[in-house]
Amino acid sequence: MNLIRSYRNWRVYRDTVNELGRLSNRQLDDLGISRHEIRQVARRAI
Repeated sequence: MNLIRSYRNWRVYRDTVNELGRLSNRQLDDLGISRHEIRQVARRAI
């Protein structure tokens, strides 16, 4: 069960990083996120 949860968390993290990474700097700025903060935001999404 722990393995499944870890995999799902990794997928959420990866998907979040990918989605935010596709945004322009302007769109990220509108969200209050800088490009170097994407991984931190993705970790909080888990």
